[in-house]
Amino acid sequence: MRWSSPPSWRSVVVAIVAALACASDAANILAVETMAGMSHWNFMSGVLRALVDNGHAVTAFTPFPAPSDGRRSHVNYTEVDMSRELLPSVNNRLTDVQQMWSTPVGQVYKWLRLSRNACNKIYGHPAMKEALRRHLDGHARFDAVVVEPFLSDCVSYAAGRLRVPLVYVTPLPAIGLMERAHTGHASNPAVASHLVADHGIPRTFAQRLSNAALSAYCAVAVICANAALRYVEPREYDAVPPVTPSLMFVNGHYVSEPSNPVAQSVVHVGGIHLKPPEKLPEDILEFIEQSSHGVIYFTFGSTVKMSSLPEHIKNSFIEVLAQIPQRVLWKYEGELKNKPKNLMIKKWLPQRDILMHPNVKLFISHGGISGLYEAVDAGVPVLGFPLFGDQHRNIDNLVNAGMAISMDLFSVSEKTLLKHVLEIVNNKKYPMNAKTTSNIFKDRPMTPAQSVVYWTEYVLRHNGAPHLKSHSLNLTWFQYYLLDVISFAIILISVVFFAVYKMLKCIYKCTSIFYHHNVKAKTE
Repeated sequence: MRWSSPPSWRSVVVAIVAALACASDAANILAVETMAGMSHWNFMSGVLRALVDNGHAVTAFTPFPAPSDGRRSHVNYTEVDMSRELLPSVNNRLTDVQQMWSTPVGQVYKWLRLSRNACNKIYGHPAMKEALRRHLDGHARFDAVVVEPFLSDCVSYAAGRLRVPLVYVTPLPAIGLMERAHTGHASNPAVASHLVADHGIPRTFAQRLSNAALSAYCAVAVICANAALRYVEPREYDAVPPVTPSLMFVNGHYVSEPSNPVAQSVVHVGGIHLKPPEKLPEDILEFIEQSSHGVIYFTFGSTVKMSSLPEHIKNSFIEVLAQIPQRVLWKYEGELKNKPKNLMIKKWLPQRDILMHPNVKLFISHGGISGLYEAVDAGVPVLGFPLFGDQHRNIDNLVNAGMAISMDLFSVSEKTLLKHVLEIVNNKKYPMNAKTTSNIFKDRPMTPAQSVVYWTEYVLRHNGAPHLKSHSLNLTWFQYYLLDVISFAIILISVVFFAVYKMLKCIYKCTSIFYHHNVKAKTE
């Protein structure tokens, strides 16, 4: 069921009541996708699908509603279409994406405004207002709020208004730029790379230094920008105290994330978006199976338009791909001049199904974590061209696992590109390491879907599970970083040194007087 026009709010409410009637023991969950990126929704929908499949009722506000094709959907799942309010970000020009997301320096304020604008549109939507009103009136109550956070804590407003547990869902492999605010803890920059760092592990002094500087800058910038926006553009949700999440589902896994201490409220469910592979379309299946040397799959995801690549870079790819014996599937918009015979281009390709085919030898990717998990699950080596955000870190972690090579897109040459492509497809260590990584990825005590269901129900059973929240959330920043203790220690040490200094000075003075007195007595 979907929200289609303003009068249809009644159908949303009816769906909620019907879902509650069908599953009296099930929870009623309000879900909000705040970011209009397809990879973000893929992860969120994986979490929601696990809850819906286990009988819970979900009302989801999403910029990516399912198509109305007449197929029967779950009676306990309702979608509110936010695609007009939160314009989906797909097939953007490479230069625009880079400018927007390449670095946090100077961008934090812009990102925060983006997050708050999303809150304005979500909380201003008639369906959201009606859902909140009916909950507060006791007609259709929610038990929990599931939402994706992004820099601003305005996304917690619904949970604060409804006074129900809050569950955060982040499609990134780590918590992000508000780790301290969400969990109470901040990662040690000496051992854990920042989300937008260009390395997976800070191994050198220079990397530790830059990582510490980046972490400190982002922490301060987010706090200052949030305070400035609350002052300049106050909103209704600013009057409600922000809610800290009872639980965080993170699109991470230790196969692609170095071991790092996390709070008990953080649950890694990387790969929850993965679905059983389906049969490939006949033309693609024939193209793959008739390639005696295997197939290379090439895409930069749904965010970047491949046709917007600079011509010299595009030509380098075409020239190199024409020289290799493998066939190539390339997700590409529009027509391609001088298309090699071994190349098939399509505007859309079933990525998951392609990567699971045993004849696929290499995945050329920009490093989005959801796509990388598809490659890891399939045991396919990766040639990475990270573009922005967490992608450099994601690719570097797979390089450390021995299943990937990372390259810089804007300095790529035909010689180096051909060298790395042939290295991966001809060197057995890359597919072997990819298979090993895949085995580790799949070896879990519970599937990601089971983890989502168990921990969500756990939080509901224990009234928000406040015992999972760290005491550090109650501390101020100077208490958390022990600045008060360090200051006290410095003052105490200074007092002791001062006292010792005064004592020694007094002893020296007394001994000097005694010495002079004795000398004078002997002289006389």
